[in-house]
Amino acid sequence: MLPFEFTIKGPPLSAQTHNRVRLREWKDQVRRAAAARVPGGMQPVKAPVKITVTYYYSGKTPDVDNIGKPIQDALNGLVFVDDSQCHETKSRKRALDGSYQIMGASAPLLIAFSEGVEFLHIRVEECPHDGVLDK
Repeated sequence: MLPFEFTIKGPPLSAQTHNRVRLREWKDQVRRAAAARVPGGMQPVKAPVKITVTYYYSGKTPDVDNIGKPIQDALNGLVFVDDSQCHETKSRKRALDGSYQIMGASAPLLIAFSEGVEFLHIRVEECPHDGVLDK
């Protein structure tokens, strides 16, 4: 099943929000978007994973370090068993109207770009231990 990726229209909700009802709604929205891409009969992976969240925005954005946790929570029990399996995370934001060289882009990413509205691209992949520490 990995890599697994999907997109969801933004803007994302920060983990720092005080509106718990809206946070729950955001997590539900993320879960529904992911569930729509999960192949039938697929079980959550049990291996360590790496998750990359890219927010393509226009206008004001939340802090990039606060958008990942609600997304990881939403994927518990669906894509992976528990977000404690996330051994590596990357969260970034890019201007929607930026100029990009896109090579090997996935269909979900290209479709989201073609719609011309803010969106998040989420990719979950295996995170094997390779014995190398980053600098």
